Formats: sequence, structure tokens, C-alpha cells
Amino acid sequence: MKEEVIAQKKQPNERFGFHFKGKRQHISRIPFEIYSNLIIIKVRVDESDTLNFIFDTGVSSFIITDQTIAKKLKLNVTRRVRINGAGEKDYLEGKVSLGHKIDIGDIQALKQNLVVLDEDLLKLSEYMGITVHGIFGHDLFERFVVKIDFGTRNIWFEEPSKFKIKKSMGEVYPLIVTQSKPYLEDLQIAQNGHDFQKLRLLVDTGAGHALLLNTQDNPPIYLPDKVIRANLGRGLNGEIDGNIGRIKKFKIGKFEFDDVLASFPDSLAFSVKFGEETSNRQGSIGGEFLRRFVLTFNYQKGYLIMKPLKSKYRETFEHDMSGLEVRVKGDNLDKFGITFVTPGSQADLAGLQENDEIIFINNKHAKTQTINDIYRLLSKKEGTDIEIFYRRGPALNFAYFKLKRII
Repeated sequence: MKEEVIAQKKQPNERFGFHFKGKRQHISRIPFEIYSNLIIIKVRVDESDTLNFIFDTGVSSFIITDQTIAKKLKLNVTRRVRINGAGEKDYLEGKVSLGHKIDIGDIQALKQNLVVLDEDLLKLSEYMGITVHGIFGHDLFERFVVKIDFGTRNIWFEEPSKFKIKKSMGEVYPLIVTQSKPYLEDLQIAQNGHDFQKLRLLVDTGAGHALLLNTQDNPPIYLPDKVIRANLGRGLNGEIDGNIGRIKKFKIGKFEFDDVLASFPDSLAFSVKFGEETSNRQGSIGGEFLRRFVLTFNYQKGYLIMKPLKSKYRETFEHDMSGLEVRVKGDNLDKFGITFVTPGSQADLAGLQENDEIIFINNKHAKTQTINDIYRLLSKKEGTDIEIFYRRGPALNFAYFKLKRII
């Protein structure tokens, strides 16, 4: 007993929450990767191998989605939880585990709680082409000033007390953080036949779309005359379906964009789930829009700095022009399967079907491509030639078509 007491006294005081590992350090740079317009950061939990986590402004918990990793961790489960989110299911179920260590480059957090999902409904690995182990974000945004540079693909975390605004950083806009989520107000859209309308939108780095708008109980927002039905992605609670159309103009302060692609989710999958929160916002801006800037978030002072990237700022907003939905399949995530073909689309007319496996696309073996490469190719430019060798059962087949803008 005496030896145990002495050992306890020699233990250093453990710091709760995120902090720099170096005593004098006040800023840290961490590289990231982009898949499907989402930010992936390398993370270690306890003594795990390096894991892939989505860096999401809209998630307040540290969530483990991969059941394989969950089984390897030493969990200290205290209770079960239900998590609401966008998607077809009513809620997700999981368990809370206490007392974990999290390492992200030169940043560490001790005594952290994890939410471990019972089921991976997100299936983000299929959408992104890499194994995704979890999602997190808010705690880091709350603790540090966070600068995300989509040009260099680096994130800087800085002590708020050391941070000073410079004119060269970009335009400063008020940021309202409510229920662990960041919002911009006084954003404006103009739709055909209507004047500019002000909006309150969530800034969501965990969403791949450019602009998502909620038409339910929001009279300023109208469904465009021309829309297409589409799968809009996955929320925490599964698939989100809806419409995709174009907004004539979208403004954030001095920044103005024309013909922005906007997603309009079905109320069943989106609006009803958020209740009071939805009534206080009209939608969100996501990765397809945010990737055109260097973003500096300061939750403590309540502002967001936006600096346009010259190489990306004027890129047009485009949607898939083939009619294909492609997902990554296989245990090693090295196969590309067609999960849906839009009736009457270019791919449909060329004879492609659901469950076909892409082997070659434009003379490149699928195994040398990423899902991002394929997404970019299929939304590249109207008139682009697409040649696909594909497997259907035991047979190999060939399909040819030209991309055609459908929205």
C-alpha cells in the first residue's frame, strides 16, 4: 500500500481537454486529405494505429463509426445514447465510453469520452474510397483558433490568446455558435423572379454539398423550376434523398457566386429531424463551397475569416453528368460498383446497369483511380467522352457516351 501511494504522488498532473504537447508551443500545423469534399485528419485513440477521422464543425461528440476499431479499444462503457441526425431512420444507437487519450499530431487530449455507434449506417468508406473510422470536430474548434487552408491542405491550430487578425487573412464575418454548431447570418440568395433573401446557414465541413436549403416553413426559399431527383448523401441516420437545382445568385458579404448548385432535402429525411433547430436556420454551406477559401474559425471571439483561393474561387459548380452513382466496394476498397443509374441518363442509354463493376474508365484501370478521380471525371465538362469497360457477372462489356449537363 505504501508503494502505491508513492507511485501515485510521482504521477504528473494530467490535463483535461485538448492541449499542445510542447510546453512553449502555441501553434501546430497538421496536414489533411480531401475525399468527396470532406476533410480527413489522422488520429490516434489510446494506443491505436493511425485512424482516419472526418473533421466536422457540426459534430459535438467524438464518434467511432468503425466497429472493427471499436472492438480493439478498451472501452469503459457507462451508458447508452440515442443520436438524432439527418437520414431515414429515427435515431442512431450507441454507447459512451470514458477516459480515452486522443493524439492529433502535436495536440493531445486526455480523459475524453467516446461515442461508439452500434452500427455504421454512414458507410462513409464506400463514398470516400478510404477506410473512415470516425467523426469529430467541435472540441478542437472550441479550444483553438482553427485555420483550414484548402490550397495547401494544412490546418493550423493556434492558442486564441496568441492570435491576431491581419488584413491579409481575408474578410471577417460574425460567427454565431449555438448548440455546438457554427452559423453565418445575413447570407443572401436570389432566385428567378424573387429579390435577395437573407438566410442563416450552418457552416458544415462535414457535408460534401455546396449549398443545402430547407424549403419547409421557409417562404423565402423556393424549389427551382428545374430540378432533378437525387441521393444527396448520408446523414448520421442514413440516406438523404431530395432534389438538386440551381440558385441564381448566392452572396456572403463581398463574395458573390452565380448558378450555385443547391440541394433540397426531403422533409422526412431532414426537416422533421431537427425540430426547433431547423426553424432557426435555413440550411447549410458545405465542402464544395468552402474548399474555395482559406477559412479561419475563432469560436471564442465569434468570427470567421474567409480568403478566396485564386485557383478555386471561380470554378463553376457542376453535378454528375453521366447519371451514375458509384461506390467503392470490396474488403480492400479497391473495386468500383455502380449502385444506381438514372433512367434516361447518358449512362442508362449506353447500357450500364446497377451492380456493374467498372474495370477501366477512359483507358485507366479502376484500381489506379480514387473515387474522387471518378467523381471529377463524370462532372468534368459537357461533351467529354467517357469509355467504360465493365464486368457484369462473368462477362466483360464496353460502354461509350458523352457527358451531358442535366441541371
